[in-house]
Amino acid sequence: MMPARLDLPAARGHTVQRAVRSVLSLCLLLAGLAGWPAQAERLKDIASIQGVRDNPLIGYGLMVGLDGSGDQTMQTPFTTQSLNNMLVQLGITMPPGASMQLKNVAAVMVTATLPSFARPGQTMDITVSSMGNAKSLRGGTLLMTPLKGADGQVYALAQGNMVIGGAGASANGAKAQVNQISSGRIPAGAIVERAVESTLGDDGLLTLELNSSDFGTAQLAVEAINRDFGAAIARALDARVIQITAPARAEERVSFLSRIQNIEVTPSAAGARVVINARTGSVVMNQSVRVNDCAVAHGSLSVVINTEPVVSQPNALSGGATVAGQRSQIEINQASGALQMVHSGAALADVIKGLNALGANPQDLVSILQAMKAAGALRAELEII
Repeated sequence: MMPARLDLPAARGHTVQRAVRSVLSLCLLLAGLAGWPAQAERLKDIASIQGVRDNPLIGYGLMVGLDGSGDQTMQTPFTTQSLNNMLVQLGITMPPGASMQLKNVAAVMVTATLPSFARPGQTMDITVSSMGNAKSLRGGTLLMTPLKGADGQVYALAQGNMVIGGAGASANGAKAQVNQISSGRIPAGAIVERAVESTLGDDGLLTLELNSSDFGTAQLAVEAINRDFGAAIARALDARVIQITAPARAEERVSFLSRIQNIEVTPSAAGARVVINARTGSVVMNQSVRVNDCAVAHGSLSVVINTEPVVSQPNALSGGATVAGQRSQIEINQASGALQMVHSGAALADVIKGLNALGANPQDLVSILQAMKAAGALRAELEII
């Protein structure tokens, strides 16, 4: 029997080392590029205008015309109930106690995003997702579905034929599927019926919101706006919000905002941060990360379990029974981890060189960085996502 191997984490030989070196070499290249001076960015790329936003919409509907791949009505009674309600509204009354065995109908949730400044009559894309046990929504037609906002008002009506890029088939316990077949999109599948009123600049003020809070960037943006317009029309309320005096006439605000959004600002350098994805082991550092001199010892631990069947056969006249069991052999190996010196670095490239010298895989690097942070050797904020 093949041995079962459990790594906590285990050294995986030269292949892992080459992979680690490749990843860290890429980081080293990016670190070199990070040494370049920061580039100016348009305000529209680092900030948004307060009040100019999209609004999520949601609706519940029925999809018909499925090729026998709809909901199993015994397990999804809400599909039958929804169909009965729809038939009543269309003037069709089902006999009491009638059992409806539907195979071409599926209950679905419809979601969409209402763009800012959308007007009645405009169309938008929608996403349709099965909420029952339908095998596939391929080739189905969505019946008219009202889409509501957070306030409960209907803002759009959705309807249309959906085409799915996936495909699937199953028979006798075997199943094959390509891409997703229980959800899809309908381009221009909804028509806007209600507009969201905007009072942008009606009070004589416009508000810019930075995508990330930073006092330095907010002050630089204020200086750039005032310098471009030649007047003190902008002021920073905090590290994220910038208040701007708007033109009195509404027709002038479009060109005014267009001019503001295209002003270039060089954002101030971000604080040192190391972001760790605990699920995948990914580690990303920005150019401000520094380390102090420290010594690190790291060794790998592996547990190897070999299990093989054992059969106990009694003598012919003993009256006993044959007993089958399993016998396992457990072996624990621990690789030596000599102390490695990590020298202090004045740039991200130096930090990566020091970590690369440890020869650790990405999962090990997560533990090493956490230990370095606890020891005060890592001068960066450690964020785990």
